[in-house]
Amino acid sequence: MWLDKMADAKANLNYTASYVLSKPGADPQPYLWRHGVNQDGIEMEQLDQLNGPGREVVRVGEKVSYFESHRTPYSLASGYIIGPMPNVLLTDPKSLLSSYDFVIIGKSRISGKAAQQIRMISKDKSRFGYNLWLDQQTGLPLKINVVDLNGQKVEQIQVTALSVTEQPDPYFAKLETATMPAVIELAPVEDTEQHWQVEFIPVGMQQIKHTVRQLPDNSGLLEYLMLSDGLVDISVYMQQATASSAESDIVARFGSDIYYSRKQGAVLVTVIGKIPASTANSIATSVTQVQ
Repeated sequence: MWLDKMADAKANLNYTASYVLSKPGADPQPYLWRHGVNQDGIEMEQLDQLNGPGREVVRVGEKVSYFESHRTPYSLASGYIIGPMPNVLLTDPKSLLSSYDFVIIGKSRISGKAAQQIRMISKDKSRFGYNLWLDQQTGLPLKINVVDLNGQKVEQIQVTALSVTEQPDPYFAKLETATMPAVIELAPVEDTEQHWQVEFIPVGMQQIKHTVRQLPDNSGLLEYLMLSDGLVDISVYMQQATASSAESDIVARFGSDIYYSRKQGAVLVTVIGKIPASTANSIATSVTQVQ
């Protein structure tokens, strides 16, 4: 019920929300998020990063346009904006049922609004958990906490103001869609032979990308895999280990993201993603050469 209500609200309501993204060791980042549905039933969305040099992203239907201070505006063909709010969780939460257990906890109050709390728990404890607080009236998210395996918060999205209206925000009426940047056509990635494979893949995840690139100075190949459950993406980089490769594991955490590098036999494996270090280790140690 609550998952359906959240997905329906995200796609079909007109709303404006201000929220703050907080990560350990970093300044909080405020965002403005607008969403509307026009008279033709086309979704419109804007995400504006309010601190720093400025970054605005606008979506109209299946076209997402990016406006940043340091580069020429451009557009991509996509049905969603990549931002702090996890898209698949808000639009297709039932697709995550193979990876997570959803548990209704109880009611609370967030930013002055009555909220329903829902806890998401990784089925195999390979990923962080999520605590969601949904507006009881609309189902829209009011707060999302990412927590480690000990229940400690590693990331938070906190809505500070939420307004739901009958009509889309006046901002959308001022959009001149005809003058938006043209869509960039991305070249297809050639299918390349896979040299290494990951034997350990967390429950509900699958390999969704694979590329092989030549390193500079013809120093070997860099093979890249992406694993995903739709909510969490894990990047795995593999290259031939050399005499200068570190013999001991390198582990660093940046907020909720892990950087884990390990010499696994003849291959140097680097794992990056929003996962526990133990999961990164399990992935790295499971890499084997394709026979």
